[in-house]
Amino acid sequence: MNRAFNRKKDKSWMHTPDALAKHYISYNAKFLGNTEVEAPKGTEVVKDAVRKLKFQRHIKKSEGQKTPKVELQISIYGVKILEPKSKDVQHNCQLHRISFCADDKTDKRIFTFICKDSESNKHLCYVFDSEKCAEEITLTIGQAFDLAYKKFLESGGKDVETRKQIGTLQKRIQELETENAELKKQLQDLEEQLMIAHVPPAGSISLKPQSTDVFDMVPFSPVTPLVPTAASNGCPPPPPKSSPPDINKDLFGAEPFDPFTCGAADFPPDIQSKLDEMQEGFKMGLTLEGAVFSLDPLDSRC
Repeated sequence: MNRAFNRKKDKSWMHTPDALAKHYISYNAKFLGNTEVEAPKGTEVVKDAVRKLKFQRHIKKSEGQKTPKVELQISIYGVKILEPKSKDVQHNCQLHRISFCADDKTDKRIFTFICKDSESNKHLCYVFDSEKCAEEITLTIGQAFDLAYKKFLESGGKDVETRKQIGTLQKRIQELETENAELKKQLQDLEEQLMIAHVPPAGSISLKPQSTDVFDMVPFSPVTPLVPTAASNGCPPPPPKSSPPDINKDLFGAEPFDPFTCGAADFPPDIQSKLDEMQEGFKMGLTLEGAVFSLDPLDSRC
């Protein structure tokens, strides 16, 4: 293994400072994986990690699993590991957390670096396989360290603290986005449960309440028949009983008045006595009229 933090005397940096400070350098490689190591640096430490991950990859290859391809974006802020097609960030290793970087001189395709995880604070060794660019990638990471250290000296250490705060805020944003997605899923589940609860069972009849007027009464229409509404207990009301019309009553349902058929108890005494006198006078008038009519022949003979 060859440590790449210190620039070799016979080699100069491969990229311009602006390429790493304002942008990033991209490489494609195969990702063997990462594993926890006991120390933050050391040649023997990374050798053990490479042997372990190579053995695990050999087992997965025998099972038919291919080694995943990744894209590395290297800058003075760190090394990002992305999925090549979707550009989804799988790992974001900030530069101040990387403590060791090296390429394997016995296997020129392998390069590795050790980074302290921001959540667990454990040291993880990342191992990659690049057929042609293993040494170049190692030197690019070394150049990023050199530029970041110079920038640190120029800013008096403020730049590192700012990046730490930005990293903390980015982590918090990811946590809030995850929490927001979970809350949205719970809300969607509750809405689906409410929709299922309000759906009536198959074959059931839903009674639609009739519209009422301002006096809370159902308006009458002579065209449409009255429809009985359901009672509060859910049972339909009994049909209305129809009675035959009474011929002895008038239009308003009252009995017709006949002053000659009323009994003595139907009126007060003074009114009843006057009615009796009227009836007697009416009877006498009929008698006299008959008598006069019977005397007419006698008068004609005289």
